[in-house]
Amino acid sequence: MRVFFKEIVFSTSSRFEIVDLTSQVERVVRESGVRNGVCVVHAPHATAAIVLNEHETGLLHDIIRFIKELFRPGGDWRHNIIDDNAHAHLASAVIGSTRIIPVRDGELVRGTWQNVLFIEMDGPRSYRRVVVEVMGE
Repeated sequence: MRVFFKEIVFSTSSRFEIVDLTSQVERVVRESGVRNGVCVVHAPHATAAIVLNEHETGLLHDIIRFIKELFRPGGDWRHNIIDDNAHAHLASAVIGSTRIIPVRDGELVRGTWQNVLFIEMDGPRSYRRVVVEVMGE
């Protein structure tokens, strides 16, 4: 079994932002040489999330709006006593920071409208990273 590991490093410019990482993740899969296996996409941050969904401007705004409504920034969260980002921690815990995507014939198995999206909820940040690990044969 082959295991290939790479990090994608980038910055964000807003408190809430969605970054489409699909092309970078696909590039990592190609570089890995893995034909059949799995691709793990992980954001090692407690205030960000990874989702698979459509990259459509209206939907991206809806996702951020939904997160803000559900996890109210500035809400009466106890964590806000020490840091003003409880909403981001809660959203990351519920949405999740990792996705596993099958790899078949050297390509990610994803639906037509499934892109790999990083959700920033505590930006802007000059340094964010996503770990991509491809495993298989």
